[in-house]
Amino acid sequence: MKDSAEQPLDRPAFDDELDLTDVDLSAFTRADWIAEISKLGEEHGFAEPLGKRHHAIFVEDGDTLLVTFESMPGISAYSQTATPLGWEMQAIEGWSNLSVICTADTWFRDEEVTRFFDQLLDDGFFDEFDKVIFYGAGPCGYAAAAYSVAAPGARVVLLQPQATLDPRVAEWDDRFPEMRRVDFTSRFGYAPDMLDAAQAGYVLYDPQQRMDAMHAALFERRNVTRFRLPYMGDALQGDLLELDLIHPILSAAAEDRLDTAEMARLLRKRRGHIPYLRRLLSRLDAENRPLLAEWLCANVTERINAPRFRRRLEALRAEGATPEG
Repeated sequence: MKDSAEQPLDRPAFDDELDLTDVDLSAFTRADWIAEISKLGEEHGFAEPLGKRHHAIFVEDGDTLLVTFESMPGISAYSQTATPLGWEMQAIEGWSNLSVICTADTWFRDEEVTRFFDQLLDDGFFDEFDKVIFYGAGPCGYAAAAYSVAAPGARVVLLQPQATLDPRVAEWDDRFPEMRRVDFTSRFGYAPDMLDAAQAGYVLYDPQQRMDAMHAALFERRNVTRFRLPYMGDALQGDLLELDLIHPILSAAAEDRLDTAEMARLLRKRRGHIPYLRRLLSRLDAENRPLLAEWLCANVTERINAPRFRRRLEALRAEGATPEG
């Protein structure tokens, strides 16, 4: 990354023919993948290595910028073409995309990442866009919130983010012991405070996931809306991608219409999502609520082909489900 005394990063001319939908990086090894995606970034914007564990890839297109924080394992798992999520939004919406990518879960706390966002701030990079949206999930959600302060007025969409892993604040979260000695108190440190300059923040989480719910509570702010997504589980991004809901959620956030009613409308797609329905049925079984379980199974089997629910319905009816209580 250039020193702040150097000239700001040059943005290439707008390319109304840009289309990355045909790019397929799934066959590349890790080293070749980094080289290839960096090449594409240099062709359409810029590419910056941020130390050994992070890379920034900017693709220039429209006047809305989507900043995505992603991990290489996540990209490999969720994208058939091994390309960043932001590239899909570029294809659909014509947005520009800055993908900040880590080789593994790092929470993006390396000094090189901090310097990179300080440089973008000094260069006025974010001021060149009409709208800026930050997005991330889990550790990447932490980073999206933390670094969004570099773009005041941004919209920030977070899926089950951590607020901090500072043991003085989140000693109850024992999932990531390897991060205990990482500094979460210096610049861009405490993610909820970094949202104070945002136009709006949106935190999506499953309240049944205790740790996620506790972190979500720390994001309580005047400009933050928290959406409870019960029975969606601990891999929220994967489920929302399967439901094709990431795009409409980001689009609604960009247009300032992501409210409770809009989220409820979008989440109606869960009614046909078998993993969600299975978790809901398991909860009813665990609570010994056979009548509600029968109603659920009957509703599901009337709408979709679900052999497991059909078998469970037959078993419940054979047992003679009785009202709870």
